[in-house]
Amino acid sequence: MAGGGRRRRIRLSKLYSFACGKPSLNDVPNENIGRTGFSRVVYCNEPDSDEAMALNYVGNYVKTTKYTLASFLPKSLFEQFRRVANFYFLIIGIMSFTPLAPYAAVSAIIPLVAVIAATMVKEGLEDLRRQQQDLEVNSRKVLVHRGGGTFEQKEWKNLRVGDIVKVEKDSFFPADLFLLSSTYEDGVCYVETMNLDGETNLKLKQALEVSLPLQEDHHFRDFRAVIKCEDPNANLYAFVGTMELNGQQHSLSPQQLLLRDSKLRNTDYVYGAVVFTGQDTKVVQNSTAAPSKRSQIERRMDKIIYVLFGLLFFMAGVGSIYFGVTTNEDLDHGEMKRWYLRPDASVIFFDPNRAAAAAIYHFLTALMLYSYFIPISLYVSVEIVKVLQSSFINKDIHMYHEETDKPAHARTSNLNEELGQVDTILSDKTGTLTCNSMEFIKCTIAGVAYGRGVTEIERAMARRKGSPLIEDEDWDNNQGADTKLAVKGFNFKDERMMNGNWVKEPRADIIQKFLQLLAVCHTAIPEVDEATDTVTYEAESPDEAAFVIAARELGFEFYTRTQTSITVRELDPMSGRKVERVYTLLNVIEFNSTRKRMSVIVRDEDEKILLLSKGADSVMFERLAKNSKEFEEQTRDHVNEYADTGLRTLILGYRELEKEEYNEFDRKLKEAKNSVSAERDAMIEAVVEKMERDLILLGATAVEDKLQKGVPECIDKLAQAGIKIWVLTGDKMETAINIGFACSLLRQDMKQFVITLDAPDIVALEKTASDKAVVTKASKERIIHLINKAKAEVVASRGGSEAFALIIDGKSLTYALEDDVKGLFLDLAIDCASVICCRSSPKQKAMVTKLVKTGTGKTTLGIGDGANDVGMLQEADIGIGISGVEGMQAVMSSDVAIAQFRYLERLLLVHGHWCYRRISSMICYFFYKNMTFGFTIFLYEAFASFSGQPLYNDWFMSLYSVLFTSVPVLALGILDQDVSPKLCIKFPLLYQEGVQNVLFAWKRILGWMFNGLVAALIIFSFCVKSLEHQAFNDEGRTVGRDVLGATMYTCVVWAVNCQLAIFLTYFTRIHHIVIWGSIIFWYIFMMIYGSVSPDKSQNAYQIFTEALAPAASFWFVNFCAVVTALIPYFAYNAIQTQFFPMYHNMLQYISASGQADDPEFVNVVRQGSLRPTTVGFTARIAAKANRLKQKITNRNR
Repeated sequence: MAGGGRRRRIRLSKLYSFACGKPSLNDVPNENIGRTGFSRVVYCNEPDSDEAMALNYVGNYVKTTKYTLASFLPKSLFEQFRRVANFYFLIIGIMSFTPLAPYAAVSAIIPLVAVIAATMVKEGLEDLRRQQQDLEVNSRKVLVHRGGGTFEQKEWKNLRVGDIVKVEKDSFFPADLFLLSSTYEDGVCYVETMNLDGETNLKLKQALEVSLPLQEDHHFRDFRAVIKCEDPNANLYAFVGTMELNGQQHSLSPQQLLLRDSKLRNTDYVYGAVVFTGQDTKVVQNSTAAPSKRSQIERRMDKIIYVLFGLLFFMAGVGSIYFGVTTNEDLDHGEMKRWYLRPDASVIFFDPNRAAAAAIYHFLTALMLYSYFIPISLYVSVEIVKVLQSSFINKDIHMYHEETDKPAHARTSNLNEELGQVDTILSDKTGTLTCNSMEFIKCTIAGVAYGRGVTEIERAMARRKGSPLIEDEDWDNNQGADTKLAVKGFNFKDERMMNGNWVKEPRADIIQKFLQLLAVCHTAIPEVDEATDTVTYEAESPDEAAFVIAARELGFEFYTRTQTSITVRELDPMSGRKVERVYTLLNVIEFNSTRKRMSVIVRDEDEKILLLSKGADSVMFERLAKNSKEFEEQTRDHVNEYADTGLRTLILGYRELEKEEYNEFDRKLKEAKNSVSAERDAMIEAVVEKMERDLILLGATAVEDKLQKGVPECIDKLAQAGIKIWVLTGDKMETAINIGFACSLLRQDMKQFVITLDAPDIVALEKTASDKAVVTKASKERIIHLINKAKAEVVASRGGSEAFALIIDGKSLTYALEDDVKGLFLDLAIDCASVICCRSSPKQKAMVTKLVKTGTGKTTLGIGDGANDVGMLQEADIGIGISGVEGMQAVMSSDVAIAQFRYLERLLLVHGHWCYRRISSMICYFFYKNMTFGFTIFLYEAFASFSGQPLYNDWFMSLYSVLFTSVPVLALGILDQDVSPKLCIKFPLLYQEGVQNVLFAWKRILGWMFNGLVAALIIFSFCVKSLEHQAFNDEGRTVGRDVLGATMYTCVVWAVNCQLAIFLTYFTRIHHIVIWGSIIFWYIFMMIYGSVSPDKSQNAYQIFTEALAPAASFWFVNFCAVVTALIPYFAYNAIQTQFFPMYHNMLQYISASGQADDPEFVNVVRQGSLRPTTVGFTARIAAKANRLKQKITNRNR
């Protein structure tokens, strides 16, 4: 591409904020350049030069894979054998090659290889997906200068430091680039950094004035420059360096740095020089490995394995001691007790003269023989089940958001069961509970309130007060044929303002200025559809978009923006017609969290210079002129009323500037911008501060951030499930409290503990005290006093029905989270039904989450949608990302992503409960079936005087957990349901089974193990005693070890599979196939394996066809032993269900008896969900009913 395309001959110099000013031409170089940490040198347009090649910077290939082709095998094997169970089986496998082994080595190695291989394949497939993603990113193409003023397409991975690239509109930047020029004449471009910080608003970047002549492709033919800058680091908002061009040094700033993975917007193309590549880019430097999270069940599973190891070593030790003592007594004064072992001519294993050594050897043999107590396939089976459970979550149509085309997405399968054990939810507010979609709903102008719309919070407040809410029902009728379709961002209803009626108002002149300010004071960008002539806006925030939309709907349509002007189609009050007015844009002083306001300075068509300003009431009222407070009191009252209803408010004001005054301001502002001293920002702020004063008040706006659909209902269900809900928000206290009432997190009868430092004595001390330590000490003492006072009230009311709410602001939270106070704070918070933390910083959100997680020891869930929620999501046991409008940063840092808060109800109460029950039941069953099998081996060895001889054929033992009992347990973990989804939601208290961990408590785990031990005793005793002293078949043959082992093995396979069939509550065709199929497969295996030559099948040769099948006693013993082994569990389960039912047993009975749709019966069962400390509108109604009953009772006394 030789041509550079048509350029925009317009300037942006006055559009961007004062923070974006251009440095002067002869800047002083930063004194740190060339020192440690500032040693990077970039030879622009000379990546092939000897100097550049000698620096040997990393390439631009970025990889996120865990393995390479060479490292996969060693690293993956290392990961697998870090698990103690796998390492144990590896040791056993190695020992199986020694003469100590009670079975063939191959039978021990193959199951281990199969399990390790399955896990490695899973790891490999996951890494392959990551590699494919890397390949897609690294193979993207960008235009790169190849020399001679021509650009050609080149893959990202081939970029080098110093390359000149041309990035086109809506493309991502392939590396960290130094901005040289853009399609705008003064080198400004718009950048979207959503992938970096989660913010959707556009950032403005600006090139140095010295590089602006590089306007076309051919201008780079002879371009050469040297950049010296800081070394690679993770700071997204800092960049220090100098550029040497044409013999002059020029200082660089973050304004010239375009970061990898940010996107070019609203700019046709830019030219840039590659500064940082690959692993050196700031986005990669910022990428941290997600914290390793393990579920409570998985951690307890490890402990169970250790318990089994202890049991295994204990049994091996006891058997070895017994074996050593017996062996020592085998040859007593020449008399042989166990003559068949020939102790007089035995090898070391049975030599009475070396009994101690024989006992040690037996101990090692026993460790191998008893290894079947440890379920070798447990970990891989659990991983398979979790992956399939995650796919069910991903494909749940009830959690699919059609509007945004976003389903639920379980980004990790490690924490599925944790979803069923959540004790506390810590939630962001904006964008999570609310929509983050602002609607202009009310305003006050010249002391008159306009807007008849009713907010969600006003409805909640009306319900709270028990009074009916009167809405303007005549609104639509009054509009008649002129009624418009709903406009996104505009929910304003007032016939006094709509359709141009504002011109009839007494203060129409002020209304006109108010609407002009809304249409002009912003940084929004209009996009005009030429076909329909409709205008849409791209704004830095939803609030700002709502303002320009409101201005348009009320007759002041912001239509065109150039780099020096704004065009507005205004309703002229005199003629009643739309006229086009152009405002010359002189300066934009943008909003930030410190200033809390933004201003523009414009020149209108009458050559008047106007300062238009809007900002928070805390900074705007103090900047009003003394003679312009005509309706300040009314405006303050209206603003307070708006805040009480949860609306966001901004104060609007203006003043007219004299030409000389503006020129002086402009001169000083340029001087401050061009300063290179450390005080540059403070100098700019001082200049602006003097200008933004003596404002004339116009009025205030009020926008609503609406609650998301279904939020109150979802919170109500979660509260009934016994889940505590905390709100951590950056909003001010009044707004957060009102949102709490709208969500029913707060209710009227709750005692509110408000912890804040707004007390007069603290405020006065902050103003007068010169020593900060004095203020800090006093503030901390007040916080401790308030916490202790609240705690005393809670303790005093214990046993009563009073509910409490704790509300604390960010300033107070700083002291509450200190090491010596956080324990007190947590104790109080746990006793409160609701906790709301206002004005919380991202760090405070993470610290509160960590405090709850570590302090309670229970499962926490963090949910948010913005980059400021990432710390909270990563700190929580489970992080839920809302795929909202604040970017994907929260989603990318989450464990599960959902589109709306309301889907949390189904995710936790249905999928969470199911996953918890399935995983816990599956693991308990695993230990049961291995205990049943392993204990029969132990009993036989004890029966054979601990001789170290296995009861079963080598391959029977090896394939027990791999073939004959593995698939049914997978079906249990994937498909079992104790109750239907409908009942899970109708009876949310069922969720408490997971929170209290009743299904995976030690009592239940040991109970299942004991069940396995009893089953093994019954099967062993039944088989041995019934076959011991009688003929086995018609030929009169007695039972040998081969027949006894095959018979007992058949009983075990039947028993453990039938046990699963009895336990299941939700039978499907798949369950029938895998359970009965596993039993049938055992018989088929016996026939196939028994037909193999005797040197391979050993004592299993023709065991089924010739010995077992023809013998009636085999079938009779099988039937009796299996039925008897199942009776203890069946009897226990029947008694427990009938007399001591768990909550899910009750719901199963309700479902089976058809009473699930009986409202009266359902209400009786659900009463257990309601407690005095429960939040939600159901609890609120119940509390109200209780108060009425109490009043009636008191009246009748």
